[in-house]
This record gives sequence, structure tokens and C-alpha cells, in this order.
Amino acid sequence: MSGGWNTIESDAGVFTSLVENLGVRDVQFEELLTLDPADLAALQPLYGVIFLFKYPTDGPYATPDGPLDGTFDHAAAADIFFAAQTIQNACATQALLSVLLNKTTGAADVDVGPHLRDFRDFTMALPPEFRGEALSNSDLIREVHNSFARSSPFVDETHRGSPDDADDAFHFIAYTPVAGTLYELDGLQPAPISHGPCAGPDDFPARVADVLRRRVARYEASEIRFNLLAVCRDLRLRARDFADDDLLRREERKRRDWLFENALRRHNFVGFAGEVLKGVVRARLRDGGDQAVDSWVDESLERKKAAEAAASRRGGGGGGHGGGDVEMG
Repeated sequence: MSGGWNTIESDAGVFTSLVENLGVRDVQFEELLTLDPADLAALQPLYGVIFLFKYPTDGPYATPDGPLDGTFDHAAAADIFFAAQTIQNACATQALLSVLLNKTTGAADVDVGPHLRDFRDFTMALPPEFRGEALSNSDLIREVHNSFARSSPFVDETHRGSPDDADDAFHFIAYTPVAGTLYELDGLQPAPISHGPCAGPDDFPARVADVLRRRVARYEASEIRFNLLAVCRDLRLRARDFADDDLLRREERKRRDWLFENALRRHNFVGFAGEVLKGVVRARLRDGGDQAVDSWVDESLERKKAAEAAASRRGGGGGGHGGGDVEMG
């Protein structure tokens, strides 16, 4: 898909490797399973969070008069990095850049590397809609983003969704403190959304947890398809600073797992699975003939029906960009 952006998963390993490939140093992402501020505080220094949610279909999250929570801060767009989302599927990378490109100055600055630093310097003179266009047209950022898309050999790339498909739409946004204010940065909104004062890094976990609880509470209790990633300093650095060998071993093992999982994402195994299935069928035919194969297929269909019925009873379903379905209370 020349010039297109593909969907990527809300996965800590994907996001960490993505920013490293863009030149960012000493940053990693951690998945959070609760909205307990203590879990966020444990990851300090913390730069922000990325929130994935099902886009609401029962009415807009914001009107021209303002969002349901917080207030539009149109003036802030001149001083902080905020870009309008101008292309489908770019929201994941746009959200992580909304955190990192607002952490390039100050005591807890992030080394975003020369490419993203030049991109920020160039786009800050532009209004948000042109920043979004610049992001969408960046070959480097798009290519790195797309390198983490799952291989989907059965997807019809000629299909284009319609507004009627909105019930399957998921969206990434960012929350980060900038200049003493907690901001929600959503490229689909006309401006940054201020959620009030945020005195410093120690204040951020409790403040953002409150905002996210209110947001999650607007959904039905059965909706659990949310995902939250914290953007923090590389935990291996903390392990080395405190000579914590156990933490260092865990983090190094995690990096090896991420490397393996990301390698798997870049390949489809349809051909391999097909050859395995052929071998199994040949073995069944050799051992029991056509009747054995028919019995095997019937048993598999019954197991599939039972699994679908169980999922239906649980109110199951997943999808969108997300990683695991996470309940946040």
C-alpha cells in the first residue's frame, strides 16, 4: 500500500521498538492492567500514557462547545506539540509522538534523536492541521510505523470502511503533563484538552488515573476493551543505577521476548500452516481412510461451535488495534 498507514497493536514491545527505530534513546513502554496510581508512580520517571479505547458510537466525545471532560486550550497548540490527525491508522504513532515531542526540554528531557528533533523544530512553526500533514507525509515515520504491522494475508486491501463500521473503530490518544498542566492530546479534536493543573511528575499518576476512570465509566460495564501503556525511562537504566541484578535480568529477558515477538509479527505463516495441515491429513488418510478424516472434521466443527457459544455467553469479542482486553476499574 504505497503511502498508506497500517494498524499496529497496542503492545509495549511494539511501541518500544518503534520509537527506538525512530532514534529515541532510553525510553520504553509498559502495559498497565489497572488504574492504580501506585502502579504508575512505580515507573517514574514517567513521561505520559497512551490510552486505547473503542471510539464511541452513541454520540461525540466533544462538541464545538467543549469536551465532556476538561476544556479545549486552543492557545496551548502554539507552545506544545499537538498535531491534527489527517490520515487513518496513524493514531498510534501520533499518540506516542504527542508524549515524546513534548519532553524535549527541561530537567527530564528525552533524547528523541536527530530525525524527530528536526521534525519537531520544523513543524512547531505550523498550525496543528499542517503538523498532521507533515507527520502523515514523513516517509521515515510511516515506514517505521508500518514495519510493526501484523501480516494479514487474508485482508482485502481494496476495501474501505464506511461510517457504518464505526462500532469496530479503536483509537489511541495521549495524556502528558506539560508546563504544569495535564493535557489530553487527541488528533481528532480541534485543540489540546486541558484537565487542569498538574504540579509535577509526582502529581501526574493520581491526576491521570482520575481522568481515565471518568472516561472508562462512560462505557457500559460489559465494555472491557481498553489498553493503557505507560511511557517511561528504560527500566534497565534504573536497574544499573541501583545495582538491581534481578530487575536487570527480567528487563533483558523482556527485551529478548519482544525481539522474538516482533520478528513473528513481520511474517505470515499461511504457507507453513498449509503444509502442516496437508501432512496431518495424509497421516489420517493413511491410518484410517476417508472415514477417519470425516470424523476428525466433524469433531473440530463441534469444538468450534462450543467455543463460539462460550464466547457469546461471556459477551466476548475483541479486535481493533488493541492488545489484550483489559478491565480497568
